Amino acid sequence: MSRYKIGVIPGDGIGPEVAAEGLKVLEAAAGLDGFEYELVEYPYSGEHYLKTGELVPGSVIDEWRELDAVLLGAIGHPDVEPGLVERSVILGLRFGLDLYVNLRPIKLYSEALCPLKNKGPEEIEFVVVRENTEGMYSQIGGHLKKNTPDEVALVNGLYTWKGCERACRYAFELARKRGADRTARGEEGRIACVTLVDKANAIRPHDLWQRAYEHVAADFPDVETDHAYVDACCMWMVKNPEWFDVIVTTNLFGDIITDLGAMLQGGMGIAASGNIHPGQTSMFEPIHGSAPKYTGKNVACPLGAISAVAMMLDFLGETAAAQRIEGAVGDLLQSGDVPSADARSGIATDEMGDMVVSRLEAALPSGAAV
Repeated sequence: MSRYKIGVIPGDGIGPEVAAEGLKVLEAAAGLDGFEYELVEYPYSGEHYLKTGELVPGSVIDEWRELDAVLLGAIGHPDVEPGLVERSVILGLRFGLDLYVNLRPIKLYSEALCPLKNKGPEEIEFVVVRENTEGMYSQIGGHLKKNTPDEVALVNGLYTWKGCERACRYAFELARKRGADRTARGEEGRIACVTLVDKANAIRPHDLWQRAYEHVAADFPDVETDHAYVDACCMWMVKNPEWFDVIVTTNLFGDIITDLGAMLQGGMGIAASGNIHPGQTSMFEPIHGSAPKYTGKNVACPLGAISAVAMMLDFLGETAAAQRIEGAVGDLLQSGDVPSADARSGIATDEMGDMVVSRLEAALPSGAAV
């Protein structure tokens, strides 16, 4: 029986509430699919910083490397300098563990949740591979003469051949696998394709991305290639989302377009992401923020955190459990029992977690042991 050691960072605001529902579903899945796990909880958050003045020490990052995976609720406290704790926790994980892929599925389960007219689940089912350790988030820059009329702020976007090449390679490998999976299911019509999204016409260093992309593409003659500047990509995501299969893009652009993608699939409340280094400890999280105004009200949608658990299990090799959870979430959203994927749904956070667990158990084959 497989056994995993999983770190949990509940975080701030609604983070602990949605993480708890993700863990509830994890427990149910473990019972159904026969794997074991140990949880290690970490206190790092804005609230913890206010109480102790402590950010994530280097020794804890070393400890994280020994885990199989990390589940994060949400980070951000209104009484703490914006970005301070987020950089310590989230960038500490991304940079400290070299989690170079931010993987964000954009999948519509129910047409009723989509803000686009005449678009349904058949048209909105793609994945964004966001390079996760370089670009504008590399933390190179600073201020000169801060808080004076002569203040200057500089930020440098860093791109390396290694960073671009490995993100592109992950995207092409993923597109090939998605294509093979569709063929195995007997699905026709959608081809395996990787679309590079950049802004090389205005930001000439993005030429490095284009050359790395072309270099990798040569190793995948069975995968179609495409290209879009980021402004055009946003336009096509709204007008023709069915054009996309796998998108690969920079750190900053990926951060922006995946929030747009989350709205296409029904809202931030159901969107999940993986921060991945293949074969090494990786981190999984819902993409929404800590939403302080909803803290403790038991109204936040936990489906993003639950879907993050499914992504984590898929990464760990528990494919059947991951598919079971995704199927339960999809069934719940398609049922119409969830009118919206946000705090206005009228369904309590813990109740929605229970609804997913019920569907997990209901999907068991007749006579299967629990």
